[in-house]
Amino acid sequence: MALISPEVMAWLGIAGVATLHVLGLVHVIHAVMHVRTSQGTIAWVISLLTFPYVAIPLYWLLGRTRFEGYVRARRNDDSRMSRLAASIYDKLAIREVEIPRDDAFARTARYLGGLPFTRGNSLKLLIDGEETFEAIFSAIRAAERYVCVNFYIVKSDRIGIKFQQLLIEKARQGVDVWFLFDEIGSSKLPRRYLRELKEAGVHCESFGTNRMWYSRLQLNFRNHRKIVVIDGELGFIGGINVGDEYLGRAQKFGKWRDTHLMMRGPTVEALQLVFLQDWHWATDHFLDLTWEKEVEDDDQIAAIIPTGPADELDSWQLMVAEAANSSRERLWIASPYFVPDEGVMTALQAAAIRGVDVRIMIPKRADHLLVWLSAFTYYEQSIPFGVKIFRYQTGFLHQKVMLIDERLAAVGSANLDNRSFRLNFEIMAFSSDKKFIREVTEMLEQDFRNCAEETVEDFTRRPFHFRVGARLAKLLAPVQ
Repeated sequence: MALISPEVMAWLGIAGVATLHVLGLVHVIHAVMHVRTSQGTIAWVISLLTFPYVAIPLYWLLGRTRFEGYVRARRNDDSRMSRLAASIYDKLAIREVEIPRDDAFARTARYLGGLPFTRGNSLKLLIDGEETFEAIFSAIRAAERYVCVNFYIVKSDRIGIKFQQLLIEKARQGVDVWFLFDEIGSSKLPRRYLRELKEAGVHCESFGTNRMWYSRLQLNFRNHRKIVVIDGELGFIGGINVGDEYLGRAQKFGKWRDTHLMMRGPTVEALQLVFLQDWHWATDHFLDLTWEKEVEDDDQIAAIIPTGPADELDSWQLMVAEAANSSRERLWIASPYFVPDEGVMTALQAAAIRGVDVRIMIPKRADHLLVWLSAFTYYEQSIPFGVKIFRYQTGFLHQKVMLIDERLAAVGSANLDNRSFRLNFEIMAFSSDKKFIREVTEMLEQDFRNCAEETVEDFTRRPFHFRVGARLAKLLAPVQ
């Protein structure tokens, strides 16, 4: 067998390196054309030109901010899914509320979310895990026709097993059960857990990126939504996943502070549409779960606002920025993470400078070290300009809640970080109902009593290695 000469090996090596750099240049062109932020574009261009053998695979994993497969599926106007969506839009339009011309934020939310503000809704805050799971499990037990469930994280622990057995029980009773989970968020879910569900007749699917060969590498996208719909009548969204820590059973976190929302009325049909679209993407299977049944509701005005990487724009980022720009008296945001981009940071600064009471509530404890560290680096950009930062002291804060003046309150799944701005499929419920706004205000006021207000010195007086680590963590904000 002839051996390849050293000269040939050298030429092959040179050719391989040259090929990688050419491929790097091709990817640079793609990054320049498609990466949404200038900072991200510059970072990828430098990396792809300098270290293409490392940067190219990372770019396939992390570099894209649009979930292209979902975009194409949603644009298929000839599909039954599109026709169903159109029929639901028509039904929601009957109860649509006209947005005042001077309400810039509501008009922005309506445009970006694509679903209207409607009257005839009933909204109930569910505070913390025990109240939330009691309400969700009670609703599932009462289901007569179908149950739709979508969670980012599902665990096979005490509450996870209880959740599993309840779904199995309903499926055996003849109720259709549709269970969707994120393949990354629930990556530790045992196969046995899913097998037992399927054997009982539960329709189980993961929301992943594997519809096309090239989309298998789009691992940076997540379906972070938490959705439960019962018989098209009762719906739930919020911050709580299925795991024991959400009931305060994890020693690391202690008491878990979170918020969920239960709703009836037209918002449930809008919520169900979002689930059906996600299910259609994950399975290529069309579900027509409309059920005409009158329900008695309050007359609360609300809208379901879904956002995600299939949107034409960075919808949630724009909505947070517009919330700051349009606020006049108060902007309170509770989120486990505070890693704003430049646009959101500028809007928060401007709001505080003009006298708006801007408060950001984040946890004292960390669940993800990098995003926890990154938040400290924004103290110097926030606090001197009047943006108040509060650290929740009693356990771990995980709720995602927003309060804009006396005009709007929101509960849902979206955080104040780049992942929610650009990479996660999220969902929020907004309401202009005075009673609901008052309830959210009272809830947050109680939470602030369990917080300590931060100062710039809470970062600058930290040890040097901590400050260096925080700034290094901030550099990874686009992929945290």
